[in-house]
Amino acid sequence: MTVKWVKSDPLVMNGEPFCYGSRLTVLQLLELRRNGYDLTRLLAEHPELRAMGIASAFVFAANHRGRYGAFFETDGSLAGPGYSVLEAEMLPEHLRLPGVVVKSPSS
Repeated sequence: MTVKWVKSDPLVMNGEPFCYGSRLTVLQLLELRRNGYDLTRLLAEHPELRAMGIASAFVFAANHRGRYGAFFETDGSLAGPGYSVLEAEMLPEHLRLPGVVVKSPSS
């Protein structure tokens, strides 16, 4: 079974895109990240989330910059801590977007 990690349904969360298996929207995840939540803290405080789902939400935001543009830095990266290179190793290649999912060591 293939999981669609980010879903949108007009009857759920007022149509706001949300993460599969949770009541967290993409917008809420971006706000948490901008406020300093890294992958470890997100998973600890929201055990219903999965690393793949969080990364998918970040990629979804990158593909919808018109909607989520306020969360992107001038260099095009997402604000806040992203995945470390080590944390991103378990993700499929298409989810390892530099600056969006994976933060560079200098960030």
